[in-house]
Amino acid sequence: MKIPEDYIRKNKDAWDKRTGVHLDSAFYDVAGFLKGRSSLNPTELALLGNVQDKRILHLQCHFGQDSLSLARMGARVTGVDFSETAIEQARQLNAQLQLNADFVCCDLYDLPQHLDGQFDIVFTSYGVIGWLPDLQRWGAVISRFLKPGGRFVMVEFHPLVWIFDNDFTHIRYSYFNTETIEEESTGSYTDRSAPIRYTEVSWNHSLDEVFNGLWQNGLQLTGFREYDFSHYPCFAGMHAAAEGAYRITALGDKAPLMYSLTALKPAT
Repeated sequence: MKIPEDYIRKNKDAWDKRTGVHLDSAFYDVAGFLKGRSSLNPTELALLGNVQDKRILHLQCHFGQDSLSLARMGARVTGVDFSETAIEQARQLNAQLQLNADFVCCDLYDLPQHLDGQFDIVFTSYGVIGWLPDLQRWGAVISRFLKPGGRFVMVEFHPLVWIFDNDFTHIRYSYFNTETIEEESTGSYTDRSAPIRYTEVSWNHSLDEVFNGLWQNGLQLTGFREYDFSHYPCFAGMHAAAEGAYRITALGDKAPLMYSLTALKPAT
């Protein structure tokens, strides 16, 4: 599998452009967020538990809404993302809300060169690992920043979703990480008609690749669950199944759309 040398540059450009669209979208509802709305969903809130005074590292934080929602709950949060545009917006929101979150702008794999220390919780969620070619390196970063006894918490879209074409009419891609997927795209999941164009580079990751990326870096799986809904209407052809729960109409309730997992870094 050939990985383009410039995949980070291409994906940074894509996410810089998306950020501008996302800030003005009803999907992210920045105005409501500034008035006190939390961006966190019941699924991750239940897994995270009481975060008061916990040190939390939020990987691939986009423009920081979840990081700042955790800070509002009393956590000491550091958010990380490789998009300069997104991190600048996160810092502006942090200042507007008079919170004390920190934000680091770098590629995830380079984080050990930009950040010291260890954390009680490492957290990541929704549409994150598909931008990373190597989950062994991903697991090594998580392990590096978890303190002994610390927890990893993840909620992600199910890998089954990514094997379909955009309209969910036929299977287009392998479930397994066998190819680099490089595509020309327009718009974004918040506005498919937004006037932006970019190249994006991604990879599909099976569940066994996710699990082994953690296990082989010394983490112990403590929980795993699959869900037949998404908290977000971010795919084509979705309908509301309940409040805060959406399904892809073509798949009904017969396919998993999300999964969650928790893992522990042993204390010894």
